[in-house]
Amino acid sequence: MTYNMPNQPTLRIGGPVPPVLRTFMIFCGAGYFLQMLWPQLTVIFGLTPALFWKGFVFQLLTFHFLHGGLWHLLFNLLALWMFAGELELLWGRAKFIVYLVVTGIGAGLCQVVFNPGLDIPVVGASGIIYGILLAFGMTYPNRLIYLYFLLPLKVKWFVIFLGLIELASSVSSTAQISGVAHLAHLGGMAFGFLFLRYDRLFMQLRDAYYRRKLKKLRKAQKDKIYIVRGDDDDKPYVH
Repeated sequence: MTYNMPNQPTLRIGGPVPPVLRTFMIFCGAGYFLQMLWPQLTVIFGLTPALFWKGFVFQLLTFHFLHGGLWHLLFNLLALWMFAGELELLWGRAKFIVYLVVTGIGAGLCQVVFNPGLDIPVVGASGIIYGILLAFGMTYPNRLIYLYFLLPLKVKWFVIFLGLIELASSVSSTAQISGVAHLAHLGGMAFGFLFLRYDRLFMQLRDAYYRRKLKKLRKAQKDKIYIVRGDDDDKPYVH
């Protein structure tokens, strides 16, 4: 799968790998390596719903760094490489980290809430990746991707298609024996959508608050003030 940048005629495989994404990918690789050395780590740090309800809450934060096999790991790293870097560069490190945490925990919560009796560990960063795909589709809905390097498809339709596939798979009679955590995938997308909607609302409310605050300051001090803006993650401040 490849995608093309706006106003850029050439195709690209992959994308930028900024610091947070690079660290997350390294942790995933390290987690898999440790699994190979100590297989018992999968039982301890993988997300087992039956154990979660007995107090193993920390598994919500650790199961993303373990994987079910080399191809599982490589496929997830490929998806991160292709879609996540641009989001980190666009949002900044702070928001990107929060998004990873929200989609990761959301994916795990959906798995333990809707399948509480499962006694098999769930592993992998796929829930986060589905959240990343949703965010990419919402941010660049008309960006073209090329399935199998051949079939052009807009990202928004690709994301909708994936969501429908996961929804159908989660209610299928073979969902329990497929070995794929479809509920976690849907959870990553659902919590990612809620986060992005809430984040936009929060930004609108914050901007409205600062506009009102600036208006009051201007009335009080007239032309004696000027506004300085920092980075996107910083609050504007007044001198």
